[in-house]
Amino acid sequence: MSAILVINSGSSSLKYSLIDTAHEDELASGLIERIGQDSSPVAHTVRPEPGDGPSATMLDATYRDEQAIPDHAAAFEVMRAQFAAHGPSLDAHPPVAVGHRVVHGGARFYAPTLIDADVERQIDELAVLAPLHNPANLAGIRAARSVFSRVPHVAVFDTAFHQTLPPAAYTYAIDAALAAEHRVRRYGFHGTSHQYVSETAARFLGRDLGTLRQLVFHLGNGASVTAIDGGRSVETSMGLTPLEGLVMGTRSGDLDPAALVHLSRRAGYTIDDLDALLNTRSGLAGLAGRSDMRDILAGVAAGDEAATLAFDVYVHRLRAYAGAYIAQLGGVDVVSFTAGVGENAAPVRAAAMATLGFAGIEIDPARNEAKERGIRVISTDASPVTVLVVPTDEELQIARQTAELL
Repeated sequence: MSAILVINSGSSSLKYSLIDTAHEDELASGLIERIGQDSSPVAHTVRPEPGDGPSATMLDATYRDEQAIPDHAAAFEVMRAQFAAHGPSLDAHPPVAVGHRVVHGGARFYAPTLIDADVERQIDELAVLAPLHNPANLAGIRAARSVFSRVPHVAVFDTAFHQTLPPAAYTYAIDAALAAEHRVRRYGFHGTSHQYVSETAARFLGRDLGTLRQLVFHLGNGASVTAIDGGRSVETSMGLTPLEGLVMGTRSGDLDPAALVHLSRRAGYTIDDLDALLNTRSGLAGLAGRSDMRDILAGVAAGDEAATLAFDVYVHRLRAYAGAYIAQLGGVDVVSFTAGVGENAAPVRAAAMATLGFAGIEIDPARNEAKERGIRVISTDASPVTVLVVPTDEELQIARQTAELL
């Protein structure tokens, strides 16, 4: 068995998965939160192993704990203790490598990369472009390399999939010398998810990835859409940072830049004030006081005007991007919805596609509303464009890319 440990390190959290790449089975996963605070919740989930036999209930077993965890190094020791106490044993399934999610790779990293001291330094340098993410990713890398010092560590970058964007798509129309000096361009994010979903969709349909024009809507608390032509990202909604594009849970998405100048001049907003406004007090939360789409939909059903407006603005942006990207692709063959909202919010999917009949998109209401899990078709049999719900699996994609590199 070839087990790869996948790490997603946040500023105060550590998410991990142990994946058997030979069978692409997740053996265990866990989440440690509130690292550095007085008390840190720990959840460790063990999956039934293949071959456990008919006596196995095939139900996951989750073990919970809470303790003080001062830093990421301590979090890795807690993770190891969870494996030792609840399984699977890391002695029986020793990781042959550790794959790390890194949010921003700039223009330097376009593929999974073996981590060494120089790569760590470059991830640190790129923190200026992702100050909320890269430092946390790097803390996890350093802690993991200390604990698992005898195996290779691989960085898989959210931005890498989008390195195929053409210059016309990634170039901003500002002073060229200034943009080059400060690396101001579109990078795109959620690339690991967009790649996984587009490849999975092609396999599910039995179609050649290289022949397909696809749109992938990754709709979670963060949200983005990517146009994928023949397996290559050619346009994506997030930009220099994950702020641009669609309306999100707490992020504004697209906004006239002059609005920031106006708020600075008229309301006295500082740079930090504007950053907080756009990232934490905007999006659905800014419009309706609620960042969770489930709460928005409940508000719509109850006749709440703010929730209804938030939903309408959210859907309006989805349609606008869908139309623009279909034009860039010259048509579309497959549209996929993924992540928390994309996989679970049928009203969002229906509303987003409702005006796109001209492009050959026909949603089947019964299929769309069905409570099935897993990958499924939600378009009609007669629809020229296939519309899918595809559960994303970024951890598996990171494990795959780590294994392929090694």
